Amino acid sequence: MNHPVQFIPSTFGRIIAADWLRSAVGAAFGIVATGAVAALFAGSSASVFVLVAPIGASAVLLFAVPASPLAQPWAILGGNFVSALVGITVLQAIASPVLAAGLAVGAAIAAMSLLRCLHPPGGAVALTVVLGGSEVAQLGYLFALVPVFLNSALLAGAALVYNRLTGRSYPHRAHEHLEGDVPHARHALADEDFDAVLTGYGEALDITRKDLESLYLELVARKEEKRRQRPPGGMSPSSRLERRDA
Repeated sequence: MNHPVQFIPSTFGRIIAADWLRSAVGAAFGIVATGAVAALFAGSSASVFVLVAPIGASAVLLFAVPASPLAQPWAILGGNFVSALVGITVLQAIASPVLAAGLAVGAAIAAMSLLRCLHPPGGAVALTVVLGGSEVAQLGYLFALVPVFLNSALLAGAALVYNRLTGRSYPHRAHEHLEGDVPHARHALADEDFDAVLTGYGEALDITRKDLESLYLELVARKEEKRRQRPPGGMSPSSRLERRDA
């Protein structure tokens, strides 16, 4: 019988407690800031929503994994907004709530993919619209602007400020490497090679070509550094271990 720990992705084990705390504080800050400014915008109007639930999921992406392509500004702004438009359209066209829910989420994924702004909380936005009841129906397409787009823009702004203040790049930029760090490595593979690998993988990966290239260069640099530190005519400790095991 497999131990339950085996089902936990190993990536979580490499995240230090400081990052967990930074993400948690950032998400709290982002939601409070978004709600406070949205409340000022709404004023005393009871017909204006201050926060929508999917913004909580957006906060997880923007503050916990700000390097993800799914967390970039265009992803949250475009993804949530277009999903709201899709949800409202389906709500007005389909009477069955269950059928409308399925169509809204599916169409939202298709629209976000087409516009290259895939954002998982967008599916929740489309579902929220369909299940939102008469209040959302009365607002119609205005709901896509307020509160959905307003919430998304405010949260993206809060993420930009907080992530930069805490040393994270947002919007994300891949690590830059000097040409001399890895001799001939950049010439070994072209941009088209990285694109071909990502395309040929058979499914969407949560990594950009620039990040993949950066990781590749760092790995090559590490291998080159180990080669330089190896004694003349000798083997590295890992090579000796591999030969002994063999």
